[in-house]
Amino acid sequence: MTVLLVGLILFLGAHTTRVAAPGWRAATIARIGEGPWKGVYSLVSLLGLALIVWGYGLARQAPVEIWTPPVWGRHLGATLMLVSSVVFAASQIRGNHIAAALKHPMLIGAALFAAAHLMANGTAADLALFGGLLVWSLVTLVSALGRGGPPAPPANWTRTGLVALVGVAFFGAMVYGLHVWLFGVQPLPIG
Repeated sequence: MTVLLVGLILFLGAHTTRVAAPGWRAATIARIGEGPWKGVYSLVSLLGLALIVWGYGLARQAPVEIWTPPVWGRHLGATLMLVSSVVFAASQIRGNHIAAALKHPMLIGAALFAAAHLMANGTAADLALFGGLLVWSLVTLVSALGRGGPPAPPANWTRTGLVALVGVAFFGAMVYGLHVWLFGVQPLPIG
């Protein structure tokens, strides 16, 4: 569990500097330059992500059950994952109506992803990973909404349709084998 927690601290910490320490972040960028800042930020994030993956795998070998999720939790979680998949796709395809309406689809998608996984899983490692991600995404979302941001590009229905198609296709791929291949867990009973 220690490896997972260190990974979360590194990964989420790097992704929280704009919210938690904007002055320090700006001063560091001014001192070392934007390129080196992005390099260090990327290395810390990648190290954190690698430790999260490794630590979560280690924690799953000796799970500590905190609660037993209800059966409906898997189904509600899967529904949230479908929505999350579409919202994540909206964050990557510019000029769609979903991103324009949500303003920060990546953070909303991360919150939905984390909430969905908390509904379907009840171990200490799940609480640390998905609970930490949920708290981080909500805090960062509130901060981002307060900062505003650049105007969204004009939305068109073709791109919105592409977002829906990509999101649903990704969700389908996860349900029909990709999740098992990547994580060894079947998210929904199939067949």
